[in-house]
Amino acid sequence: MIGRIAGIILHRAQDHVLIDVRGVGYIVHVSERTAAGLPPVGQATALYTELLVREDLLQLFGFPTLLEKEWHRLLTSVQGVGAKVAQAILGTLGPEGLSRALALGDWSALRKAPGVGPKLAQRIAMELKDKAPAVMALGGALTVDPGPLPAPDAEVIEAPATPARPAAPSSAAATADALSALANLGYAPSEAAGAVAQAQAAEPGAGAAALIRAALRLLAPKE
Repeated sequence: MIGRIAGIILHRAQDHVLIDVRGVGYIVHVSERTAAGLPPVGQATALYTELLVREDLLQLFGFPTLLEKEWHRLLTSVQGVGAKVAQAILGTLGPEGLSRALALGDWSALRKAPGVGPKLAQRIAMELKDKAPAVMALGGALTVDPGPLPAPDAEVIEAPATPARPAAPSSAAATADALSALANLGYAPSEAAGAVAQAQAAEPGAGAAALIRAALRLLAPKE
């Protein structure tokens, strides 16, 4: 299994990138969102990858973070969602938008992705509503940067093992912390995820403490 590619970009397109790794060129399929964030041709890059294996086809799909890779895996567990459709959803909504849509059961947001009709959008929202909180909770534990990059003017070699660098604070980490806190208070994962998603929509970029307070207000019994 190829889990990560690091090398020099030889070619870029809207839906794929060609990366040279020690003289071997790998075509890695990416979303338009990921492609837009890649460095120019001739520069180094690294992507986490998922290898799709079929009888007559081998395809690599690339992701800038492990969290996005996990979202892709979850999406492809739904019948009718292939690797490219899953990538289109991620490219349209991004990991945060996807987590919010699933937590709230907002299938209309999923329809914005190319290749996703109303029936498929409803199926995704229904099947993943209870599974999404588990991936949302990974946000604070998974690395968010692709690790050491090869120098553009140097031979690409295997990087020695180095201690993992702590991830910078992010909305994914704040989400994970808020979900963990609500779970400790006895709230069901889907219930907590929905409240956190609403809180994030109202206050984008909020830290964990603010999300917890806002979610608790939303979860409080209404008089």
